[in-house]
Amino acid sequence: MTDNIWEQRYQVGQTGWDRGAFSPALRRWLDEGVLRPGEIIVPGCGHGHEVVELARRGFAVTALDIAPSPVAALKQALQQTDLKAEVLQADVLQWQPAQPVDTIYEQTCLCALDPALWVAYEQQLHRWLKPAGKLFALFMQTGREGGPPHHCDMAQMRALFSGQRWRWLTQQASEVPHPSGIFELANVLEKRL
Repeated sequence: MTDNIWEQRYQVGQTGWDRGAFSPALRRWLDEGVLRPGEIIVPGCGHGHEVVELARRGFAVTALDIAPSPVAALKQALQQTDLKAEVLQADVLQWQPAQPVDTIYEQTCLCALDPALWVAYEQQLHRWLKPAGKLFALFMQTGREGGPPHHCDMAQMRALFSGQRWRWLTQQASEVPHPSGIFELANVLEKRL
């Protein structure tokens, strides 16, 4: 992956995936106590609205993005709010944590990646989590070919995050409207041993 493409998009404001605030799905998971403070990784964090909220709620957050502009903006936002998080400019397909963590929050990273890279990305997520660690995932539903964002067909997602490696905890995915007119499906998965 190269940061140039993503950096260019940030420079010209082509960031339609950015809500301008943290996701209502994250708010619900936090408010209902489904997602509790601990170590969490946020890959492809962008401007990091979710990172700021997670830090505010007591999480030990590691946030990653390949483009330097959103990383710098997120660091500044955290400093202005006197919150702490580890924010790194890194390629999610290469970076590794020092040790596995309890939780990953996946919002718009998967759909930003070329589908040819999805298997490698799933392997990274699996590696990053402790056994029985949770993946809180929002799968983008564009209903169209091409991207980014790429359509995350749920049959394809269930094959990618297969039952051999993941346990799907969500019985019925909730639909999360996106300001761009598309929507995401909110799911919680657990890493099998």
